[in-house]
Amino acid sequence: MQKIAFIKSNTGLPEKSVVNTVQLLEEDATVPFIARYRKERTGNLDEVQIGDIVKYKSLFEALEKRKGSILKTIEEQGELTDELRKKIEATTDLTHLEDLYLPFKKKRKTKAETARQNGLEPLAKLIMAQKSSGIERMAAKYVSKEITTAEEALEGARHILAEWISERSDIRNYIRQQIARSGTLATKVIKSKKEEEKAQKYKDYFDWEENLTRMPSHRFLAIQRAESEGFIRVKVEIDQERTLQKMEDRLLKSSGDTAAQLSIAIKDAYKRLILPSLSNEALQHAKAKADEAAIDVFAKNLKQLLLGSPLGEKRVLAIDPGFRTGCKIVCLDEYGTLKHNETIYPHPPKNDAKGAIKKISTLAEAYKIEAIAIGNGTASRETEQLIKRIHFKNELQVFVVSEAGASIYSASKIAREEFPNYDATVRGSISIGRRLQDPLAELVKIDPKSIGVGQYQHDVDQFKLKQSLDVVVESGVNAVGVNLNTASKSLLSYVSGIGEKLAENVMAYRAEHGAFKKRSELKKVPRLGEKAFVQSAGFLRIKNGKHPLDDSAVHPERYALVEQMAKDQGKTLEDLVGNKAVLGQIVLEKYTNEDVGLPTLKDILSELEKPGLDIRETAKVFTFNQNIKTIDDLHAGQLLPGIVNNITNFGCFVDVGIKESGLIHVSNLADEFVSDVNKHVHLHEQIIVEVLEVDLPRKRIQLKLYKKK
Repeated sequence: MQKIAFIKSNTGLPEKSVVNTVQLLEEDATVPFIARYRKERTGNLDEVQIGDIVKYKSLFEALEKRKGSILKTIEEQGELTDELRKKIEATTDLTHLEDLYLPFKKKRKTKAETARQNGLEPLAKLIMAQKSSGIERMAAKYVSKEITTAEEALEGARHILAEWISERSDIRNYIRQQIARSGTLATKVIKSKKEEEKAQKYKDYFDWEENLTRMPSHRFLAIQRAESEGFIRVKVEIDQERTLQKMEDRLLKSSGDTAAQLSIAIKDAYKRLILPSLSNEALQHAKAKADEAAIDVFAKNLKQLLLGSPLGEKRVLAIDPGFRTGCKIVCLDEYGTLKHNETIYPHPPKNDAKGAIKKISTLAEAYKIEAIAIGNGTASRETEQLIKRIHFKNELQVFVVSEAGASIYSASKIAREEFPNYDATVRGSISIGRRLQDPLAELVKIDPKSIGVGQYQHDVDQFKLKQSLDVVVESGVNAVGVNLNTASKSLLSYVSGIGEKLAENVMAYRAEHGAFKKRSELKKVPRLGEKAFVQSAGFLRIKNGKHPLDDSAVHPERYALVEQMAKDQGKTLEDLVGNKAVLGQIVLEKYTNEDVGLPTLKDILSELEKPGLDIRETAKVFTFNQNIKTIDDLHAGQLLPGIVNNITNFGCFVDVGIKESGLIHVSNLADEFVSDVNKHVHLHEQIIVEVLEVDLPRKRIQLKLYKKK
């Protein structure tokens, strides 16, 4: 089958794994479900490998659809030969496919088309054949009302020749190769814009030249943005003299006057048609490659954020700090339910620190607060210092929490539906507190682009960005698992097999009938059929439910198998779960069959040892250097605690407790070459940095990774 061969050749995965995975995908199975619960069928492929199969399956289907459209068009023109059909059907490359279609593509009014309408195609064929002499005398025969001189006739014929040359796939492929091997991207500043203030951030690219293929993605996207904002002009350059010589070597067969005309047409084809076309194509490919790299960075960052350390089910007092507008306070119970909200004014201009301290102390005691979450925006450091002055009756942990995207959530439809009776400032504070309790559950409510990680996320292909980020969110949600009785609609909608509509139905059922007592009750939810149940059940958890395995990742389809294990050990199911000594005595090979192999059995045993274990690390308290309040307090040589708050291909940014984040360039991350920043640091990781340089006028801080905490 062509599809399987295409996927196999691009992924290098075993044919059986590809065949079975494609079959599962065509049965509407999700990637998380396939990776977790169908290991025997896929040959134990992971989510990345299955994702590659999804990618190349989609590419093949798009290619086949395009082939069908092209074949139909050429056939309607009466130009489809058996040889051409075979070439089109055999190609596995979209670029080559478009080259085959190019001569038959409907064109807008071109110089060549005008020349053809004026009857000059026979003259062009004579020149291309290069068998005649006295071409000017022959051209005179084509003088007419529209063509007044022999030179006009020759010019028109050359336009036709230039189009023919530009449509030759061998010529196009040769020039493509030259661009790929040695093509450079060259920029020139637009002089009238050079001194504009906004242009200064692009001044490194005012006169830049670099090999296009080897250009880093972040630099290409920066240059593209500078061009789109009108500060520079961009062009692709190759060795023109060498390229033209190669084209002539390929096309010229004689040295007569027809060859001279053909030589002029070759130069015209190259400069006017081929180079502009293939330059645009190369820039599009470079853009796609840069987009892919930038999206990959964003996806890795998002995954780290979603799987960030949760505090867990603790009662939290959350503060959205501010000066003039005050600090918005909310008290949340261990499930994130709002219990109280109000505003205090401890900072200028009101300076009611005494009243604020008393109020926070009272609220902490009244609502049995176990932790305090402070947003990391304006007045964050001042608010943190205020909290540390308070003598609480019980020891409280204090966390500074990223506010990125909180304002987007607070004004969103989701937030209005959750808290219709509260304004955006209260919703923002709730979001800060809930992020501490469970980052994943809260961040899924926000458009990932608004979270503020990654690079050039607004410049990349937005459809591909959304596709990639949706996959990351789905993967993260299903990796952690979801509490069926407390999850929001946003969280439920990312569960394998659920989606937005079924999430609404689950919420409505829960509101009407109360908490789910067992997983099988899901089948009573309207429109949630057997297929959706099979896809979703293993990722949904029920705390303190009727069945001991309902709070685990063991799929209901394997409950009978686990019950048999318990029976064979002379134990009840309740006695088996969590009993490492007994579990260690189970011989897994005894339970293998056609559907269940050792990979699945090992997963089951691991889950039985620690059912419902959260794969995420627990949140840790962090404190900035209290003596560093602004960039003016920094100097080279200082060692400071910091938190990684963004990762890019060229390094990572670190929050050291002031407005400006510092940059650890890739060259300062380790003593060896760094190919992947994510292998050295991760988002929200607590590290110690050394200050290398402080550029006060440009507000830039250069750092070095000193050590990890």
